[in-house]
Amino acid sequence: MFNVDKIREDFPILKRKVHGKPLVYFDNAATSQTPQIVIDTIVDYYSNYNANIHRGVHTLSQEATDKYEEARIKIQHHFNAKEAYEIILTSGTTHSINMVASGFASLLNKGDEIIVSALEHHSNIVPWQMLCEKTGAILKVIPMTDEGSLDMETYHQLLNEKTKLVFSNHVSNALGTVNPIEEIIDAAHKFGAAVLIDGAQATPHIKPDVQALNVDFYVASAHKLCGPTGVGMLYGKQEWLEKLPPYQGGGEMIATVSFEKTTYAGLPHKFEAGTPNICGGIAFGAAIDYMNSVGFDTIAAYENELLEYGTSELLKIDGLKIYGTSAEKTAVISFNIDAIHPYDIGAILDKLGIAVRTGHHCAQPIMDYYQIPGTIRASFSFYNTKEEIDIFIAGVKRAKMMLS
Repeated sequence: MFNVDKIREDFPILKRKVHGKPLVYFDNAATSQTPQIVIDTIVDYYSNYNANIHRGVHTLSQEATDKYEEARIKIQHHFNAKEAYEIILTSGTTHSINMVASGFASLLNKGDEIIVSALEHHSNIVPWQMLCEKTGAILKVIPMTDEGSLDMETYHQLLNEKTKLVFSNHVSNALGTVNPIEEIIDAAHKFGAAVLIDGAQATPHIKPDVQALNVDFYVASAHKLCGPTGVGMLYGKQEWLEKLPPYQGGGEMIATVSFEKTTYAGLPHKFEAGTPNICGGIAFGAAIDYMNSVGFDTIAAYENELLEYGTSELLKIDGLKIYGTSAEKTAVISFNIDAIHPYDIGAILDKLGIAVRTGHHCAQPIMDYYQIPGTIRASFSFYNTKEEIDIFIAGVKRAKMMLS
């Protein structure tokens, strides 16, 4: 049985106070909190076997290398990649996306078309705009609907023989919408286009199977998955990773170097130049172990309870409007109250010890669609409680009263 009180004991930060109030942390879509077992993994690395990897014959280097590559295998198994070398360890989702965009600069021609969804984080918009500027490719956009879903009929109309790449997030960070990525992938493949799915917001709630999805690229960040910041992963099908040129030059990514010619290492090292975030990679593996011990079906069911409860309670507040009402959602609620600026409500909530995100959430096109400056975003995780939601609701009511 799921015991949220027992789960909360794993997260030391949940015991702290903010402005004299017990912390209510509802900013999980920005970054999740870290359990003690992951913190202990970080301390253990720096205390006992801190060394560079892949290059040393001494004991510490070998221990660090083994732990790092064990983490890669954990990530491989979690996402069900066919091979461990299809997992490239990066600094996070943004790094992973830019790696693919950079690689395709040598594969696209003027007039080629790439498609991106209207629900994207800026990190899955700007790199493709830069790619179009470099190559002369044309960027097309899958429109969104009022409820915050993608207009899939238009998507199918956008696809044609010129389409080379399609990009979509699995889950919208601003609205919580779960996109129909299976349909997106299958339709793109009928035209021979490659597909990259941004899984940053999905992976805390959903356990993707990249082979079942038949996706070409899938990216994620550890800090959304109870892991450390500054580390993430790029999954790529072997055939695509072998086509793409290296993203950076330097140590580790070479086979041979001379002043006349350099040859590149095989996968995954071809894309992992320089000393990586060794400790972060190892802790990423520990975080995945932890979340799997809780169970993703359990996480999804409990978080859906929180979503339903939070939504019903918020809608009882006069003048409150929720943005993103798709039937398929993760535990994210974006809302505004009357004409009150979201920042002002967020600042009052902070004084009450309640952490939410306010602003455009790096998704300005979504805010432009709704003609608003931003929203208040409450995002729940499996260590949150209905009692915390009650505190949050009382805080929102108090903020509204003070600002009206």
